[in-house]
Amino acid sequence: MRPKRLVIAMACAGCVLVSSAQVGVTTLGLQVKPVIPLEFFDPSASAELEHLRFGMDLTGGIAYGMSVRIGLSRMLSLETGLGQIQRRYRFSVLNDTSGYDQSTRMRYVGYEIPLTALVYLRLGERTWMNTALGASLDFYPSDAVTTMGNGESSVYVFRQGWAQASVLGNIGFEYRSDKSGYIYIGATYHRPFADMAQAEMTWNYFGPPAVRRFTTRTGLSGTYLTLDLRYYFHEDPDKRRLRRERQRRA
Repeated sequence: MRPKRLVIAMACAGCVLVSSAQVGVTTLGLQVKPVIPLEFFDPSASAELEHLRFGMDLTGGIAYGMSVRIGLSRMLSLETGLGQIQRRYRFSVLNDTSGYDQSTRMRYVGYEIPLTALVYLRLGERTWMNTALGASLDFYPSDAVTTMGNGESSVYVFRQGWAQASVLGNIGFEYRSDKSGYIYIGATYHRPFADMAQAEMTWNYFGPPAVRRFTTRTGLSGTYLTLDLRYYFHEDPDKRRLRRERQRRA
C-alpha cells in the first residue's frame, strides 16, 4: 500500500484502512437491527413527586429498513437509506402510601434517514471490516399514550419536534461473495442532539375526601445501540458500466 493512501485513510477514519470499494456502483441492501438496552447508555428515565415514583425504562426494540451504498473511491463509500425504529418502554408507577405498584409496556415509533461515510479494511480474501461516521435526520409522526388500571395512572409521550438531528457511528464486518451479495453484521450507536421526547406521567387519586391529580415530566433521550444484520444484493460493476455506455450511445 502506498504511504500517501495510508495517510489519507488515517485522516478519514482514524485507523489504517485498505479497500477495494466498487467505484461508482450503487448497492441496495436490507437491514434488521434489534435494540440493545445497555445501562451504559442511560436507557432509563425516572421522576419523583411526593410519595410517587415514576419510571420509563427502555427494554428493547427493533429497527428495519433499506440501505443504499454508493462507491465513491477505492477506499470510501457513502451510505444512506430509510428505516423505521420501534422503541419499547416499560412504564411503572409506585405509590409508597397506598401500596400501588403497577407497570405496563408501550412503544414509540420513529423514522430515520441516515447519511454516513464508510471506510474499509480488508481482513481476508472475502472478509472486510468497515467503520462509519455520520448523521441522521429522525422523524416522529405522532405522540403516544397508555393508561393503566381504571385510569389511576397514565403516561403521555409527546415529541419535541417532528424532525430532529442525531449523530451516529457504526462498526461491522461483512462477507462478500462473487455473485450472491454481501452479508454484514455490526453495531450502530445512535444519539440525538437533544431529548427525543417528553414523558408526562400522571397518577390520579379518586378520594375520599377529594379527587387529586399528580403529574410530572421527564425527558426521553432516544439514545440506543443496535446489533445490525444486513444483506446487500450483488451488483456487477462491469455490467453497470456497460449499461451506461449503451445509454450514452442510444
